Amino acid sequence: MKLWVGLGNPGAKYARNRHNIGFMAVDRIASDHGFTPWRSKFQGEVSDGRFGSERVTLLKPGTFMNLSGQSVGEAMRFLKLEPADVTVFHDEIDLAPAKCRLKSGGGHAGHNGLRSIHQHVGPDYDRVRLGVGHPGHKDAVPGYVLRDFPKADEDWLDDLLRGLSDGAPDLAAGDGGRFLNAVSLRIAPPRSGGGVQAGKGPAAPETPPGPAPDPAPDPKPEPDDRSPLQKLADRFR
Repeated sequence: MKLWVGLGNPGAKYARNRHNIGFMAVDRIASDHGFTPWRSKFQGEVSDGRFGSERVTLLKPGTFMNLSGQSVGEAMRFLKLEPADVTVFHDEIDLAPAKCRLKSGGGHAGHNGLRSIHQHVGPDYDRVRLGVGHPGHKDAVPGYVLRDFPKADEDWLDDLLRGLSDGAPDLAAGDGGRFLNAVSLRIAPPRSGGGVQAGKGPAAPETPPGPAPDPAPDPKPEPDDRSPLQKLADRFR
């Protein structure tokens, strides 16, 4: 069994914040793969489903970001899971927008949600790091992550969430490479080769010109059977 945790802050006020991309990710997975309706449990909301034989519980902590570990720790104890069974989806300012990376264990890099999880369950869980970009100065980070994604980001954000959902079965199976490939195919799909627009075939090659044809021979003059007197008369007509 797996526990997948999306990090964010509860409430409509925060729903489209950059900090809530973890919530968005697990919401999309639950919707696309027929998971159960969300219900209140473990100081948050949970939804259950399967990928093949692998059972997965999705969790959105309702404790606000800075106390996420309380909810995660309670869920782990109830479900009798180890940190290695947990994957956390979270925003990552050190990655460019739309980038996605996997990480197992390690530090929290100042992320308050991860810091709280470290305090309750330790560092040995997996993470899906979702790039949202950096505001340029560390003092601007709190305001930046608590602002909504701008309209200009909607296309790549939708592609990223679709890719996470596409790759979810591979992530559940423990195949991180295939998971990341599914995300990549949504973010940067391969272009069709040949440079030919859809519905149009390649232009027919021009036939190189051959040698110019010989000019037609002049027609032979008709025989003149007039008498000398008639020829002379015709000249003065």
